[in-house]
Amino acid sequence: MKTEDKEFLFITDIRITKRNAEKLVQAGRSRWKIENEGFNHQKNGWHNIEHVNSHNYTAMKNHYLLVQIADILVQLYLNGAKILKGLKKSAKEKSSDLLEAIRSRTLTDEDLHQLRKPMQVRFT
Repeated sequence: MKTEDKEFLFITDIRITKRNAEKLVQAGRSRWKIENEGFNHQKNGWHNIEHVNSHNYTAMKNHYLLVQIADILVQLYLNGAKILKGLKKSAKEKSSDLLEAIRSRTLTDEDLHQLRKPMQVRFT
């Protein structure tokens, strides 16, 4: 099988040496893959951002920023809580439930008190 050389450009403030060059390339490619997959998901997934939605550049940037925020919230909501994984609902149904909760529920003093408590985050 014939291999093809490809050239990539990375911008970094890290000093590149023979010892760290391979690691930096792998990290850069991994990051690119994550960002590219995220954009493809937003473009072709449920956000449907493939067409221009305004002729105003600021409006387009604001729209995309809101899409980014919505995507983060949906990912946290769908992947963050174990109980959600046990629900027999589609991602769209779960997202609709979240939107309705944001629209209709009022934060109580107890909710706010819980938010002030230190939070432990465990990555697996």
